[in-house]
Amino acid sequence: MRTLLPLLLAGLLASAHAATVRVAPGASLQQAIRMAKPGDVVEIERAVHTGNFLIDKPLTLRGIGRPSLSGAQKGDTLRVTATDVTIEGLIVRDSGDSLNEQNAGIYIYPGAHRAVVRNCDLSYNLFGLWIEKANDVVIEGNLITGKREYNSSQRGNGIQLYNTTGAQIIGNNISFVRDALYVDVSHHAEFKGNKLHHSRYGTHYMNSYYNLWEDNDSYYNRGGLALMEVRDQVVRNNRAWGNSDHGIMLRTMQDSVVEGNVIAGNNRGFFIYDVEYVTIKANLLVDNHVGVHLSAGSTRNKVEGNDFVANREQVRYVGARDERWGTESGNHWSNYLGWDRDGNGVGDVPYEANDMVDRLTWRYPSIKLLMASPAVQALRLVSQQFPVLRVPSVVDPKPRMQPGNKQWSQWRDKHYPGQ
Repeated sequence: MRTLLPLLLAGLLASAHAATVRVAPGASLQQAIRMAKPGDVVEIERAVHTGNFLIDKPLTLRGIGRPSLSGAQKGDTLRVTATDVTIEGLIVRDSGDSLNEQNAGIYIYPGAHRAVVRNCDLSYNLFGLWIEKANDVVIEGNLITGKREYNSSQRGNGIQLYNTTGAQIIGNNISFVRDALYVDVSHHAEFKGNKLHHSRYGTHYMNSYYNLWEDNDSYYNRGGLALMEVRDQVVRNNRAWGNSDHGIMLRTMQDSVVEGNVIAGNNRGFFIYDVEYVTIKANLLVDNHVGVHLSAGSTRNKVEGNDFVANREQVRYVGARDERWGTESGNHWSNYLGWDRDGNGVGDVPYEANDMVDRLTWRYPSIKLLMASPAVQALRLVSQQFPVLRVPSVVDPKPRMQPGNKQWSQWRDKHYPGQ
C-alpha cells in the first residue's frame, strides 16, 4: 500500500494539472502541440492544417467539427513518438507516396505504446496507419481509404502492424489499399468488426500467435483472409464473400480454431495448405466455385459440423490416401445422394468428395463440357464399382442430411463480381 499510494497521488496530480488547449482556425497546430504539457488535451476547431506534424509527448489530439491535417503529398502527415497518445475525430490525409520511406497518414513509431486512434478519416495516404514495435495500441472506428487511382502494387496497406503485442483493431472500414490489414510478428491481438474490401487482400497475416479474428467482413478483394505461418488463432464468425480468389486461406497453421464463418461466392472458399491440429467446425461454405481446396499434407485436423451447399465443386483434394472428416459429427453436403433409413439425420453411407472423373477434369478442364454425357457418366459408375480405379478422397463417414446453418439460402445466388 505504501508503494501504491505515491503512484496514485502522482496520477491524481497529473489529472488535476491537465489542461485543454484550443486551436482556432489560422493558429499553428504544431506550435500548440509544442506548447502543450504532457497529459494535456489539444482541441482543434474545424480548419485545414497543412504540414508534417509530430507528437512527442503524451497528450490527446481531438478534432472539433472534423478538422483536416494534410501532409501536402510529402512524408508522414502525423508522426507519434511518445507513449499514451490519443488521436480522435480528425481527417488525416495526403501523405507522400514513397514506399521505401513508408509514408503514412499516421506513423506510430517504436516505443509509442498505448496509442489510440479513434473515429478518424484517413484518406489519400499511401499507408493509412503504420504501427511498428508499439504495444497495446487501440485502432477503433476509423474510415481508411487509399489512393484509388494507383495500381495495387503502388499502394500501401490500410493498417500495417509489425512486431507488436496486445493491439486492438476494432470496427474500422478499410478500402482501396494494397492489403486492408497487413500483420506480421504481432501477438495477443484482437481484430473485431472490421469491414475490409476493394483491396488485394482483406487480411494479409503472417508469423503471429495467440490472436482473435471475430465478426469481420472481407469482400470484393482478390483474397479475403490470408493467415500464413501462424498458430494458436481463433477465427470465429467472420464473413468472406465475393472475393475473386479465396475466401479464407489457411497456410502453415497449427493449433487453432476456425468456426462459425460464412464463406460465400468466392472462387475458392477455403484454401488449406500444410495445416495440422486445427478444428474447422460450423462454417457455411455456399456458392463458391470450389468449396475447399485441400493440399500439402493438411492432416490431423478436426473438420465437423460444416455446411457445404451448392458449391460447384465441394472439395478439390489430391493426396496419396483418404482424408477422413467428420468422424465424430459429420458435415452436410448438398450433393450427397445417400439415404437415411433410420431417420436419425445421418446418412447411412459415407460421402466421398472426389472420384476419378473429378481428377480428369482438373487436369483437362474441357472435359466439363461432357459431364452430362453417357460416356462420362458410365466412367463415373465404373470407377465407383471397381475399387482398383478408386482415387484417394475426402471421406465423411457420418454425413448430415440437413444443413445446420438455416441462413444458407440468404447467401446463395447473390450477385458476386466475376460469378
